Amino acid sequence: MDAIVAFGYRRTMNDAEALQELLMALRRAFVPLPDTRVIERPGWMQLVTPSLRDGGMNEVCLAVLDPDEADAVIDATLAEYRDLGIRFRWNVGPDSAPSDLVARLLARGLRAETTIGLAGATAGLTTAPPAGVTVEPVDETNVEVFTDVMARGWDMDPTPLLAFHQRILDTARERVPMHLARLDGRPAGTAAGAMFQRSAYLMGAVVLPEARGRGLYRALVAARAELAVARGIRLLTTHARSTTSAPILMRLGFSEVCRFTVLTEPPPPSQP
Repeated sequence: MDAIVAFGYRRTMNDAEALQELLMALRRAFVPLPDTRVIERPGWMQLVTPSLRDGGMNEVCLAVLDPDEADAVIDATLAEYRDLGIRFRWNVGPDSAPSDLVARLLARGLRAETTIGLAGATAGLTTAPPAGVTVEPVDETNVEVFTDVMARGWDMDPTPLLAFHQRILDTARERVPMHLARLDGRPAGTAAGAMFQRSAYLMGAVVLPEARGRGLYRALVAARAELAVARGIRLLTTHARSTTSAPILMRLGFSEVCRFTVLTEPPPPSQP
């Protein structure tokens, strides 16, 4: 566990409380589409959304499996996603079981990436954006632009993604606010958040390659922190890739709470 930094979350809550906020955010930040199936039982939570075939809303959020039954559950779960042709992910967190769950998933052809569960206090994160960078809330006037940037950043089909974002605006815009960042007036970055009673969860941030290194990512963090402060929320949480966003966030004052292994299907081999 990292030492307390200037804006350390431990001034807001203890490690166990921060971990609970992180786990809750992972499993409760979603906004269901009409075709979303939420499969939930003790020790298990899964989302299946056939209309978002390129990813998002298709994941195993929690799996606590008996070792003798794990293989059958894994095979049935993977078969369903694969039969539907859906890009999905399987999150293996600190409360997952059995202990060799990652190894079992790797043996079935999935690839693993480390994601770091981070927490940070909102104080000190509401800084002004650098010159040339602006951040604006997403509404009906710019949702198509927002979707186009996100689709390009995450390599997704924009059509079903736009329907998803319009659904958020229609049913959950206060709970799941979205932001669009521009560089010198050009749309170049996106991010979203999920607002809970005690914490705000940062998710979905992406900056287009040509705009990276100009402060857009940090400006998107600041915009969501400012919104959280306005609502009386003192803690930010996120799950950040260890090789990309996590180092940036830790320089801003976020601290590591836990680690997850996120497993996905490898891309198909390129055709000659």
